[in-house]
Amino acid sequence: MTRSRLLLLACAFATVLAGPARAQRLGQLGVVPAGTPPELERVGVTEHLDQAIPLDVPFRDPTGRAVTLRQYWRGDRPVVLTFAYHSCAVICNMVLNGVGAGLSGVGWTIGKEYDVVTISIDPDETPENTAKKRDRLLADYKRPEARDGWHFLTGDKASIDRVASAAGFEYRRDEDQKNFAHPSVVMITKPNGQLARYLYGLEFPAADLKLGLLEASEGRSISTVEQLILYCYHYDPKGRKYVLVATRVMRVGGGLTATVLFGTLGLLWARERRKGGLLGSATTKDALTPDQVT
Repeated sequence: MTRSRLLLLACAFATVLAGPARAQRLGQLGVVPAGTPPELERVGVTEHLDQAIPLDVPFRDPTGRAVTLRQYWRGDRPVVLTFAYHSCAVICNMVLNGVGAGLSGVGWTIGKEYDVVTISIDPDETPENTAKKRDRLLADYKRPEARDGWHFLTGDKASIDRVASAAGFEYRRDEDQKNFAHPSVVMITKPNGQLARYLYGLEFPAADLKLGLLEASEGRSISTVEQLILYCYHYDPKGRKYVLVATRVMRVGGGLTATVLFGTLGLLWARERRKGGLLGSATTKDALTPDQVT
């Protein structure tokens, strides 16, 4: 039995959770404790769902070539967006490794069904650093197509801040320590650059990433089974994860039951008609005289 079918069967045991949360502060995300110093209070995420990030912003790829975000949001597939800086040995490393591990479990492949863009929040980041980090993550991902689909970008502070602000990603630089305070979050965007979903934490389950990508794809090139799976799930902003929706599950279950029932009745009816036709032919043949039969 395939994973998709198992997910559909799991719909039968669902309950729904809901909540209206929109803004997530750093203390709430578990990255730093509540009651942090005032300079960290502006570190966190303010969700800008359905708003678009600017696509004309200039950056550089790992070869040092000048690019814009529009080259990666081409309008045909969703894009996973992350912010990091590659001299960070703790949070950034854990987030990117968590993203890579989670995406490894997604049936879709980076560079085929979706892209990933990682923007460094350090304006002093070198393309060499981004290339090293990219190579390590792609080695763990183990799919050759991803080399053309996971994009690591560097840029000046104006470019970084413009995209971070549009995405609601709030970070601060500690000039004394020469590092950055930032939230732990992954954003999934629609093919046109609109923000579709925020996922929080240091680990990102493959199921949540897949559902986020299905949601962001807006029905582009997804199978009927994937559409049913997406219909059965709803994102719970309080729990910051996808949950099964009982009422939708019941509708899907009822529809499937009706389809199976009427399909079975149709087969039985067709079988009886064939039997009746054969019986009628045999009776007519028996009633004929030998001369009529020949």
